[in-house]
Amino acid sequence: MSVTRRDLLKMAGAAGVMGMAPAIVRAQKLEKTKVQIAVGGKPLIYYLPLSIAEARGYFKDEGLDVSIADFAGGSKALQAVVGGSADVVSGAFEHTLAMQSKGQAYRAFVLQGRAPMIGVGVSKKNLPNYKGPADLKGKKIGVTAPGSSTNMVVSFFLAKHGLKASDVSIIGVGAGAGAVTALRSGQIDAISNTDPVVSMLEMPGDIQIIVDTRTLKDTQDIFGGNMPAGCLYAPQAFIDANPNTVQALTNAMVRADKWIQKAGPDEIAKVVPETYLLGDPAVYKAAIGKSLEGLSPDGMIPEDGAATALKALAAYQADFDGAKIDPSKVWTNDFARRANEKYPNG
Repeated sequence: MSVTRRDLLKMAGAAGVMGMAPAIVRAQKLEKTKVQIAVGGKPLIYYLPLSIAEARGYFKDEGLDVSIADFAGGSKALQAVVGGSADVVSGAFEHTLAMQSKGQAYRAFVLQGRAPMIGVGVSKKNLPNYKGPADLKGKKIGVTAPGSSTNMVVSFFLAKHGLKASDVSIIGVGAGAGAVTALRSGQIDAISNTDPVVSMLEMPGDIQIIVDTRTLKDTQDIFGGNMPAGCLYAPQAFIDANPNTVQALTNAMVRADKWIQKAGPDEIAKVVPETYLLGDPAVYKAAIGKSLEGLSPDGMIPEDGAATALKALAAYQADFDGAKIDPSKVWTNDFARRANEKYPNG
């Protein structure tokens, strides 16, 4: 049987369509292309994957037009979503539990940090003779914002050593140069923050570190298990209404997580905005090195993470009833799992 040129073209066309079929099946229409993300301290290494996903165009690759609104702390970023001015929070995992305790369903769907990456340090100028937690009584402790994860670590540390949150004064100092100035000028006696702020104060000897959750070991020693930290989370209603959009967000974040693990501090410092370096690229790069282990390599939330966070909240929040919380309802790895299948190499 002879095959004409027209037959060949038909066969080639059919083969092309068949080859495209899986891609067509996989391509899911986004329910929402414009997404507003609220974050509390965008320049922090705690949220580095968010900045990398934006800077390297990963959101755009997924067909998303993402706007990022930066706030003084995670609690204020959450307020933006509660108030309706943002769709998704780039914030601390434990806020999903706190919201469930108030009867509001929020769920984390991709991880940025697998350790809190928060350091608490006391001022060597204001507290030169610091001996232990009891010395913090009556002192001013700077956090990014009251109610944020930096506040949580302070409260957990105090409770662990028999002190109450009311034994200290919590002062919001933000997550940038203002936080460094607040400590150096003596406005606060101690600080709870993340890098690069912590390294900016630690390396010149301005502070003595008394709590360090930048490594997995230290985090597990302090909290008794894996403590998920920075993540993207949203109201359950948003996730239910926009599953393809949430998948696209997750794809971008998982690519960022993987790129960070492959790139060195030098390359990362070139990609982020210059303002992130706080005027000292060497300190910023050193801070990246210290925090790299705490950043998620794949966006997956650890299986025991919610239970660990629940115990931490119950340990220091007097009005928090952990018995009423279902930890399984505040997180999912479904989106991150699919993102890893799509981008195994980032």
